[in-house]
Amino acid sequence: MIMQSKYSYTILFAAWMLAFVAATGCNNKLDLVSRENVTDATFWKTANDFKLAANELYKGLDRFGFEDTESDIAFNFPNSTSNGSVVVSETSGNWSDPYRYIRNCNKILEQGGSLQDAGIRTYVAEARFFRAWYYWKLVRRYGGVPLITNVLKVDDAGLFSSRVTQAQAVDFILKDLDDAVKDLPLQSDLSKPDIGRITRGAAFALKARVALYEGTWEKFRGQATANQYLEAAAASADSVITSGRYALYNGSGAQSYRYLFLEPGDDSNESILDRRYARNILGHDMPYQYDGSGYNPTKKLADMYLDKNGLPITSPGTVFQGYATMTSEFQDRDPRMTMTMIIPGTLTNRVFFPVNKIANYPDKPQRNFNTGYILNKYMSEDPVANNSGQNGDASMFDYDRHLIRYAEVLLIYAEAVFERTGAISDNDLNRSVNLLRTRVNMPQLTNAFVTANGLDMRTEVRRERTVELALEGFRYDDLRRWKTAETELAQDIKGIKIKGSAWQTYPLYSDPAYQNRTDANGFLISETNRVFNAQKHYLQPLPAREVAFYSSNGYTLPQNPNW
Repeated sequence: MIMQSKYSYTILFAAWMLAFVAATGCNNKLDLVSRENVTDATFWKTANDFKLAANELYKGLDRFGFEDTESDIAFNFPNSTSNGSVVVSETSGNWSDPYRYIRNCNKILEQGGSLQDAGIRTYVAEARFFRAWYYWKLVRRYGGVPLITNVLKVDDAGLFSSRVTQAQAVDFILKDLDDAVKDLPLQSDLSKPDIGRITRGAAFALKARVALYEGTWEKFRGQATANQYLEAAAASADSVITSGRYALYNGSGAQSYRYLFLEPGDDSNESILDRRYARNILGHDMPYQYDGSGYNPTKKLADMYLDKNGLPITSPGTVFQGYATMTSEFQDRDPRMTMTMIIPGTLTNRVFFPVNKIANYPDKPQRNFNTGYILNKYMSEDPVANNSGQNGDASMFDYDRHLIRYAEVLLIYAEAVFERTGAISDNDLNRSVNLLRTRVNMPQLTNAFVTANGLDMRTEVRRERTVELALEGFRYDDLRRWKTAETELAQDIKGIKIKGSAWQTYPLYSDPAYQNRTDANGFLISETNRVFNAQKHYLQPLPAREVAFYSSNGYTLPQNPNW
């Protein structure tokens, strides 16, 4: 059963970690050589030893968070990355944590890179994947970074490696993934205890993601090599598609998109790489956090959802019902809208209300009402977890976070094909975007439909990506690689229409404090006076301590421009 395999993997993971600590630890009375020598001399012997070491690399996979508050489609409180107020920090885990895991990857590669044992090579391949993964986490924030490919010691000159260019760092990542593919298993080859480990499909999918990022980054900055990355993105995505190993989750009928992100969607064929959880082993409390702190959709996101006939809500002939009532804007829309946000007044089970359903409004039971939209995505209906309290890793929620899923691969394919030539065939739309639309019973996207309705294919491909991947942490990167962040992120963050609608008499929003925070059309302004400096904000600043460390030792680590 699915849950059995999930639990088995997590239990074995914990056991492996304990064994790894025991195998590499030192006894103060008995060890006559250093910990490092003991590890190198006695530990790296079998495939299981390398598996134990590789397990450590999974610990850095992203947990649930609030990443899209860095963009314009989610809001709870002002976010310094989103609103342009970020400053240079002394230190940052966004820099140090990836390098810590990269060092662990380099250790595995140093010990096993030349070995021919098939079992060992699998875990060496995992290390290559993870080195690519953690370098990607650096590149997407900072651009080019120092590339460290060996295990450094305290007096190693490599501690002061120069920054490479962003393209050079991307090329390094893509090569690691190419090398990893050769020795990684197929998803279907994993035994139950190993479900969730890195597969060939994960390597191809990550390559597609990174190549699309670099290809579009370069295209919209006029760089000549953009197409080679777009071709790599399309080819890598196609490798996943044609493998036949993955499919969209349809196990919950018309509500499959919603339940993909909850317990029923765990270990589905849509999952390519997950951050895995298991009750009573490692849980999370995100429904409590989202209920309290808020992970609220914005008007920008709400307005992106098409009407039920596939037209934008601003198009002639749309059946969009407007904003007059509390529920009208949700009517006759892409079903993903109401699987991402709750129609006001809808009865649901949620945290603190595990048995008896409660009507949902912006300020109750949700406690952050800064946009007026109510989160539905990720909000579990599990009666046990919803009544268990907020206890961090000991919490009872255990649905997984999907870090790479098949839907993203389909969207990468569509965008890469289009951006490579400026056109995409109906056949390519049918094997990508239209599969996503079919799942939610939306009309197919065709070239004829785009032309007949005066639409723009690039806009529609990007729209599909944004609504399908909403609140999964992609929007900030997308705006920067498209070079539209300078326009989009500088705009006010807005919420529901509270003036000239039924919300005007709702007790919370009838207060002058809210009525005076509206735009000319009556929409709530959640945040204003936002900035995005195109000469500065496309990359984040390196931590000041890293720059100073280089300088104090006679080396230079260049800060990103204008920081």
